[in-house]
Amino acid sequence: MAKNKCPECPKCLPGWLVQFGDLMSLLLTFFILLLSMAVMDKQKVEEYFNIMKKAMGFIDASTDVQTQSDAYSTQENSSDNQDNNASTESSVDSSAQDVAQVVQELNSSQNSESQEIKMEKGKNEFVLDIPSSIMFEEGQYELTNASAKVFISKIARVIRTMPQTFNIEIIGHTDTNRVLNSSIPRDAWDISALRSISVVKELIKNKIDPSILKVSAYGSYHPKSDVPADNRRVEMRFFSQDNQQDILNQENFFDRLE
Repeated sequence: MAKNKCPECPKCLPGWLVQFGDLMSLLLTFFILLLSMAVMDKQKVEEYFNIMKKAMGFIDASTDVQTQSDAYSTQENSSDNQDNNASTESSVDSSAQDVAQVVQELNSSQNSESQEIKMEKGKNEFVLDIPSSIMFEEGQYELTNASAKVFISKIARVIRTMPQTFNIEIIGHTDTNRVLNSSIPRDAWDISALRSISVVKELIKNKIDPSILKVSAYGSYHPKSDVPADNRRVEMRFFSQDNQQDILNQENFFDRLE
């Protein structure tokens, strides 16, 4: 009778696999020991993960996509606005320095300090305060003074080098609002307005774009001192168009009523 053959035993695992498993277990134990002995800064770890989420475009599950998109766009707009404001301020400073040189030349040729042109600088704007006696005869509104025309031509030369974001407002002022006669100019309102128009037309003659010019007249209702001579003046206000647009975009009174 033939003997039955012994069935083949299953092959055992290779020897290297056992050693590899032991090595991985030792490495895991090693890193656990390192983690237990390490002191972690929770705030830095959270900042790191937040940076990684933003960089890789991860979205927080607790907040909807629209809210996070609006928040991200708001951050971008705020940074852009800061850059724009910085560039606007630098352009205002540069333009103000150029205009100040022209003003200094005219002031040096004047004999009286009361007839000097003064400059006042504000946020994203600057204003030239020009006594009316420098540009106009008493009670007159037509620009006939040769030195005044030369001054405006020099100012126009500087304006043509300014950025396109600048607007210019010519503002007329008088000392009193007395009634003169029945024909134009009838009173100080007319004189202040017509003087502003005369300056604007002279700027246009010197190749200044009319779209950036604006005429205003306050008569005697915006005095700067108790001395009548100080209130007879013409102001040239240079302001950034971006800054003016920001003011127009602000919520007004009627928006708050809704």
